[in-house]
Amino acid sequence: MKLKHLIIPLFCLVIVHAQAQDNWLTKKQVTEDVEFLIKTLNEKSSYAYLNGFDFNKDFENYLTSLKDSTRLENFGLFVTNTLAKIGDRHSALNGIRGYSLNESLFLPFVYAPVNYKVVVLNYDQDKTLKILNPHFPYLKKIDGLDINEFLQKTRPEDVKAPEETYFTLAVRDIRDIQKNYILLDKPLKREVEVTLSDATFQKDTVLEFPIIDKSERQRPWDEKFERDYLFIKDEDFNQPENIAGLFSLDDNIAYIKLPEMVSKDEAPLLFEKVNSFMKSIQNNSEALIIDVRANGGGTRDLLYKFAKYLIHPDSIHVVNVVKQRGPLPLPKDYKESLHSRFLYSFSELDDREQKKATEFLNNFKPIYELDKEKYSEYYFGLLNGNKLSAQGLYYNKPVYILANEKTFSAASVFVSAFKGIPNIKIVGVTTDGSSGNSDWVDLPNSKLFGKISTMVSFQKDGKVLDGYGTTPDIKIERDMSQVLWQSDTQLEKLKALIKEK
Repeated sequence: MKLKHLIIPLFCLVIVHAQAQDNWLTKKQVTEDVEFLIKTLNEKSSYAYLNGFDFNKDFENYLTSLKDSTRLENFGLFVTNTLAKIGDRHSALNGIRGYSLNESLFLPFVYAPVNYKVVVLNYDQDKTLKILNPHFPYLKKIDGLDINEFLQKTRPEDVKAPEETYFTLAVRDIRDIQKNYILLDKPLKREVEVTLSDATFQKDTVLEFPIIDKSERQRPWDEKFERDYLFIKDEDFNQPENIAGLFSLDDNIAYIKLPEMVSKDEAPLLFEKVNSFMKSIQNNSEALIIDVRANGGGTRDLLYKFAKYLIHPDSIHVVNVVKQRGPLPLPKDYKESLHSRFLYSFSELDDREQKKATEFLNNFKPIYELDKEKYSEYYFGLLNGNKLSAQGLYYNKPVYILANEKTFSAASVFVSAFKGIPNIKIVGVTTDGSSGNSDWVDLPNSKLFGKISTMVSFQKDGKVLDGYGTTPDIKIERDMSQVLWQSDTQLEKLKALIKEK
């Protein structure tokens, strides 16, 4: 019995020791992973070096400063921050996975963005959001550090995101104080000094916010309309009860909410509903709003579904051009991947489409000139009304696409593609643009893994989607009422603008 009691704790100690060792990497292991990652980036990454960032120097400096070993989380954090500088938004937003900062300490309350200020919120007993201190609603400093400087240092993975996107994501993360202090390289005390300010930022009050554990933390702030769909999977949009609330007609203004860019295969009922709704509003609506705010992307299927109704039957529009990184000429599987995104080479276009593509390229000024030895020829995303249009169902009334800073990936392509099309206006704020045809990379020793883009995707104006997004034709920002879930001000202002016209 005594031997048994001795063996059990010894066995547990061995397991704990092994787990601790797994959390450490030798310099040799790190060096091998870095060499593997550099090779992968040089062979596959479509955005490597385009914005002038040389990741080789960062990796070289890191290895030079590294001693005998490092913690897995330290290496993961370094890789995450380094890859973010490349400007690949799919890589940045999905992040490098396989490590954890083991966060267990948080700030209380909820932090939300409004007009480039940070408002501190709390919940009433009935779970209604309210301003924590109505006389001093805005967060000005944390432990004496100006909030803007604080935010600039605490979301390094999104350093190349559009300005509005970065601000919103960094504000939501204020709650994660343990992670933030790791990034700031500051010791975390039991209480954090917080300076709150009035609407003029002239009068302040200083409070001490206690550090709380994980069980007490509150969910980060999200839009009310976003939270309603946070836990709905793509295939759930094939359920009638989830589809019904996405379509409405009120005061002759048609409205469609698209929380995700689902595929036709996953949600055929949603696509049928789009058909029936677009047919039903032909004669009894004066305008259409398509809402893609907080839409995280998916496929381009819905883009081409809506094009059937929004593109004039006699028109052809080049809406997206890309170049694929890879072996040349492109192998069959690369071409199929591009085709699944409705992207085709010049030789695959018909005569009218080739003429339009040639006209487009004659005026096209891309921000990056790509190496012909590394990138494919242009592949074109076109909206050909003659091929797409539903006979007699072209919607020739004003269309407004409502987007925000969390409109991402295929949803940002949706916005970019329709911008500049006759009768269509983009409303809201700049999207978090991204379109990269991502591929997975797995590091051999640390087992860190993540995505890197293999395709450079250009908008019609020559800018890439990644890091730039698409700016609205009509800018409407959220206000405090929308932050507090009291109204959807952006949507209400847009409807009022439509009625005025």
